[in-house]
Amino acid sequence: MAKLSSHVTALFIVVVLVCAFNPVFSVEEAEAKSLWNTCLVKITPKCALNIIYVVFGNGTLIESCCHDLVQEGKVCHDNLIKYIADRPSLIGRETQFLKKRDDVWNHCVSISKTA
Repeated sequence: MAKLSSHVTALFIVVVLVCAFNPVFSVEEAEAKSLWNTCLVKITPKCALNIIYVVFGNGTLIESCCHDLVQEGKVCHDNLIKYIADRPSLIGRETQFLKKRDDVWNHCVSISKTA
């Protein structure tokens, strides 16, 4: 578990640095700020990091985070993942990330319906 935590922390730091030092291409800066301020307040940092690690790494989804994700909403989830996937260092793999994004969403919705 400590290994997962350190990987998630490292991934989060990388994502923050990439977002801080690269201009936004597909989302205007004001819109990006709005996404962060509106969407990220709906999900715990632990779950946000877990979901990012699942979509952009090879992490395992914590099922308790599915409730937070569904509560956050599909629009926020889609836009935040697309915002990260549009970073220059990730170009060329967007399709892979967007598929994983959709897989995570569908899995979480199915879990939420049965809970």
